[in-house]
Amino acid sequence: QVQLVESGGGLVQSGKSLRLSCAASGSIFSFNSMGWYRQAPGKDRELVATITSSGKTNYADSLKGRFTISRDNAENTVYLQMNSLKPEDTAVYYCKAAAGLGLNYWGQGTQVTVSS
Repeated sequence: QVQLVESGGGLVQSGKSLRLSCAASGSIFSFNSMGWYRQAPGKDRELVATITSSGKTNYADSLKGRFTISRDNAENTVYLQMNSLKPEDTAVYYCKAAAGLGLNYWGQGTQVTVSS
């Protein structure tokens, strides 16, 4: 059973940065892609960014230029660098591993709160 553990969330002032980590219990190289999603109160879960096993990245249009996803295969960890944070970035951030054929694994989420 794959386990994903997110960390790095917290309370931060507007304009500051945070880096989220997602540590997998197994090799992330075996997954087609890894990604970050977020869910704000009262809203649907939405895509933040994904990265494939070959390193190709994809971002939500509204977050391009502020957020950067990366991966360390040796450490089985995916990161999300978030810069110039805004109050509207406040959400629970989830890590997802896509194994293919519709099989996905999710972490428990980490809260990010940005104060104005």
